[in-house]
Amino acid sequence: MQIDDTDRRILRNWLAEPGLDRAALAERAGVTPATLWRRLDRLRTAGVIRSEGAVIDWRALGYAVEVSLRFTLDKTNPRAFDEFIAAARQVPEVLAIETFLGRVDVRLNVIARDMGHWTGIYRDRILTLPHIAEVEALMLVATIKETGGLPL
Repeated sequence: MQIDDTDRRILRNWLAEPGLDRAALAERAGVTPATLWRRLDRLRTAGVIRSEGAVIDWRALGYAVEVSLRFTLDKTNPRAFDEFIAAARQVPEVLAIETFLGRVDVRLNVIARDMGHWTGIYRDRILTLPHIAEVEALMLVATIKETGGLPL
């Protein structure tokens, strides 16, 4: 789908302030509310806008630890990926599951309240996941840049 400057302006303003009501977004983007509604509907239909929802800061809820785990799986079992991912989905503290081509097969982003909580999650839930050949844990120290935006 091709997007034009008006679409870019709408998306840029919406990403900058996702909480804006539609009238304010239309004003900032320099379009009428009707035009805004039509443009957003077209972008949704085309799959450019996949969903709208709340962005929850898990740190504000008391989760102070984030760990990125990189796994290499034992691929001698043809169902290794499927079984690993199905089991990882059952761990409530797993925020994201990503698969890769290359040395790393799967990455999980996991949160915990503190180091004691992390240790329990790691021992009781992560290390019991099936088909792990190798695991590497990278503890987040700081987030330097975090954006859902595109260079529109």
